[in-house]
Amino acid sequence: MSERREWRDLGMGRRIDRRDFLNGVAIGVGAVSSALHARPARAEPVEQAGQALSPDTYPPRRLGLRGQHASAVEAFDAIDGGQFAQFPGIDVDTREAYDLVIVGGGLSGLSAAYFWQEALGPTQRVLILDNHDDFGGHARRNEFVHGGRTYVSFGGTMSIATPYPYSYMAKRLVEDLGIEVHRNAEFTNRALFDTYGLGPSTFFDQEHFGKDRLVAGTGRIPWDQFFAKAPLTDAARRDLVRLHGENPDYMAGMSMEQKLSTLAKISYQAFLLTHAKTSPDALPFFLGQGGRNNKRVDTTPALEAARRGSVGFDGLGLPKEDQFRQGSYTFHFPDGNASIARLLVSRLVPKAIPGTHDMHTIGDAAVAYDALDDSGAAVRVRLNSTVTRVAHDGPMEKAGAVKVAYLRNGRMHLVRGRNVVLACYNAMIPRLVPELPPTQKEALSYSVKVPMLYTNVLIRRWTAFKQLGVASITAPGMYHPSTSLDPGTTVGGYRGVTTPDEPIVVHMVRNPNKPGLPRKEQNRLGQQELRTMTFHDFELSIRRQFSRMLAGTGFDAAADIVGIAVNRWPDGYAYTYDTLADPDVPPEQRPHVIGRQRFGRVSIANSDAGAAAFTNQAFDEGHRAVQEILVSRGLA
Repeated sequence: MSERREWRDLGMGRRIDRRDFLNGVAIGVGAVSSALHARPARAEPVEQAGQALSPDTYPPRRLGLRGQHASAVEAFDAIDGGQFAQFPGIDVDTREAYDLVIVGGGLSGLSAAYFWQEALGPTQRVLILDNHDDFGGHARRNEFVHGGRTYVSFGGTMSIATPYPYSYMAKRLVEDLGIEVHRNAEFTNRALFDTYGLGPSTFFDQEHFGKDRLVAGTGRIPWDQFFAKAPLTDAARRDLVRLHGENPDYMAGMSMEQKLSTLAKISYQAFLLTHAKTSPDALPFFLGQGGRNNKRVDTTPALEAARRGSVGFDGLGLPKEDQFRQGSYTFHFPDGNASIARLLVSRLVPKAIPGTHDMHTIGDAAVAYDALDDSGAAVRVRLNSTVTRVAHDGPMEKAGAVKVAYLRNGRMHLVRGRNVVLACYNAMIPRLVPELPPTQKEALSYSVKVPMLYTNVLIRRWTAFKQLGVASITAPGMYHPSTSLDPGTTVGGYRGVTTPDEPIVVHMVRNPNKPGLPRKEQNRLGQQELRTMTFHDFELSIRRQFSRMLAGTGFDAAADIVGIAVNRWPDGYAYTYDTLADPDVPPEQRPHVIGRQRFGRVSIANSDAGAAAFTNQAFDEGHRAVQEILVSRGLA
């Protein structure tokens, strides 16, 4: 089939709700602005609280390439290249002075503003600067409009669940925002899949397994029956059935101490090949599996895999480790943690989200984006503003303020704050504040953010999934290894889908990686992949994958896909340590602890500063940074 014909058959030439053809390469601010305004919204606006919403004024309706879109990151290369090592020339001196300037409008930055006002009162003047066109950081909301109805999904962080205990402050903030975490089960829509008998499945692709085949029932039917349906070699099938059954002690002869020590220093892949004697033919099945934060089968420590319950370890007799289970904090809004960001903004900038809101109302609340930066408000949120340089206004020991330079609409602006919180990426901070001590800059540069790709696709109906009997598809060898139907939770009055004839959002996830390389290098290459791919590239891979996975069901990628939002996060989640890639040092010597030290009137708050990509960690770091300033200024 010719390329042109394939594109036509897949629907590449058809109009969908909106496409912002903004590539991952840097383009000028003016060009970005022109491109956004030159492409009017094709989504049908609906009325919300008496306000007509369109993508031109309401960012959640902007589809196409989202997340870290081009205009949000176009200045990063110049910043990283040291172009602003000297404080830049200023085009616009705003002559604005604030009690606190926060760089980064994600959950950490928003919570820092909340804690600051809570400590010092509502008259404190706070400015939040963010390089994106929406607030919340990775807590991103996508809205699709089709047939007069709005469909909501999450384009980043999904839940406030965590493997670590919530601190008192994080728990209290969740309660103050009106989130009743213990009621999460009331709002889930999972029974819908039970009604139609839908469950998990695995798609075996031709490139890795010899032929395309979708096998339903992953983990639900006996493993020997499941693998009997899969296109595998006899050796791979035999080993996979063995691994998913009762295993012998593959490390017999070793003491328990030796087992634990060995497992901590080898990868899960090495364990499978060397100790479990697994055929290399079976490894492709594990391609999509791994640990948290882009640790895959070749970079996940075997001990971590064992403690997570991966197959192959049950015969080793490993001691059971007491693991924290904060089950009550598995709370999920239809738009993920974007609703938490909205709840924070409703407290910080009441004019932007009028009314008193909690978990029951925030999902449907209208956001007046033009009121976020109201000159009369105590707290202001200024979007599309990329901070390029932060410096004390005079010698650090004597300075009474901090100068902050930021790019907005192609012009360099200046604002001053008596105090500054950097709630942005650790790796950027040494460029923003080059006066930092060398040891601190080195520590801040240690981690490499985990690249993430959260893709949401609105399809006209999900009868193809019903026909196959699947609600989710794991595709180890495909571009998006994870594909799942998002039925939507019912919290806040949002109505999820009820029948297969309704449209539904399909959520797809990819953690770009390059097997065989160290984890941090895999992250770097994954970041590069996401930055350089165009929306056309992403869309083509999406349509091809849908067509292959749902082959034989009558699914038509050209007609049935009615909206796509590609949320790319090259600088995604916080880097976490592991026993393979990171040195075993005391907690106080960890790079994130050294890197987050206060520098004069500048404090650091982000999930990187906690080495954990979780909501409670973002809250804790925001609180810590504020407390540092208050104590140092004698305000606590």
